[in-house]
Amino acid sequence: MAAPLPLEVTAMTNADAPLIRHTGVSYFPTAFIARLPYAMMVVGVLTLVVAARGSVGLGGLNSAMVGLGAACVGPLIGAAADRFGQRTVVALTGILNGLVLGAFAWVVYSSAPDAAVLALAFVIGATAPQVAPMSRARLVGIIGARVAPGRRERTYERTMAYESAADETVFVFGPFLVGILAAGIAPWAPVVGAGILELVFVTAFALHPTGAARLLGSAGDRPVGPKRELLRPDLVATVVGIFGVGLFFGATLTSLTAFMGDRGAGEQAGLVYGVMGIGSAAFALGVALMPAGFTRRARWIAFASLMLVGTLALPFVGSVGGMVAALAIIGIGVGPTLVTQYAFGGERAPIGRSATVMTILGSAIIVGQSLASAITGELAESVGTGVALWMPAVAAAIVVGAGIANWKLTPARTAAAVPVPAAEELAARAG
Repeated sequence: MAAPLPLEVTAMTNADAPLIRHTGVSYFPTAFIARLPYAMMVVGVLTLVVAARGSVGLGGLNSAMVGLGAACVGPLIGAAADRFGQRTVVALTGILNGLVLGAFAWVVYSSAPDAAVLALAFVIGATAPQVAPMSRARLVGIIGARVAPGRRERTYERTMAYESAADETVFVFGPFLVGILAAGIAPWAPVVGAGILELVFVTAFALHPTGAARLLGSAGDRPVGPKRELLRPDLVATVVGIFGVGLFFGATLTSLTAFMGDRGAGEQAGLVYGVMGIGSAAFALGVALMPAGFTRRARWIAFASLMLVGTLALPFVGSVGGMVAALAIIGIGVGPTLVTQYAFGGERAPIGRSATVMTILGSAIIVGQSLASAITGELAESVGTGVALWMPAVAAAIVVGAGIANWKLTPARTAAAVPVPAAEELAARAG
């Protein structure tokens, strides 16, 4: 007999109840705040290193090391969560990462060599708690186990839309918050603040009843798909597409910072960047209202193409007002593209490896953001802002290319379906 679900989750077991009745009211605000530090890391590390060590090149390299750490270890964290359950894994990484962020702020100002700073930056990325991917994996499991089959597809689509909108919001608000703390307190404040948020909210997310191993299952009591399924071409195309979105985030924010800096208002880059986030989050939430005939594989290409068209205008913008208008248009394409990619990722996750796949996707974003921040910053410094402003278009082109590959890899008859394999597996167990 299956063990009973946590009290907050079983408070409403009616399969026709809204998802929030199955997660508990506290889940969504806790998960939202807990993912903020992840969005603050790359920009916070860059800001601190540049201020403390006086080198833009070193700052960009440290940002890249954060991404490298996430790329090397992030998927292993997801695999550990699939194997042992989220609660322990998320709690340990949150506490460790919070302490490492505090240590980084101290080491950067010390006489320690640059190599030590780079090593700690790698550890920051390696220990980053994967809150967003873990949240998606939890919700996919709850939808499969507790939502009526007839409502499952729509609930899944709306949930992925919300999760992507939440990511959009924090990836825009995160750099904005970094700027406020750095300007209002000190360059070390964003990094230390992110550490404090982790110790409080990531721990709360880990201990939330939805994180119980008995709800999500583990490799010891459910089937697990072979690792080779993680290399399926359709899943690889999804990862490449999300990596392209990460490149876009890093290239856009960095080139925009250079653009505003040329006009003596570099500290306002976060505010201008936020214009893109508003439209992006709004249209991400609107994905659930789009007609079924507008299939996911078509949405990917359509909205990614809008991103590309918008970014091609950036190098020719000559005023802040023009930049705001261009970013507003680009934002319409970003949110729905990200929603669609995560929906494909959830669908294509091998049985028993939902957290692994979601963590790979989350790591791909921060790796892309870190890499693009370093490259775009170097271009802006050595060649000029005009060249740097082409980098968002390069990133958008990668997203479009991955979308075209995804179109060819996705059969037309299943393009609009949302089978959610991991959720179906959990539903069978719960039934």
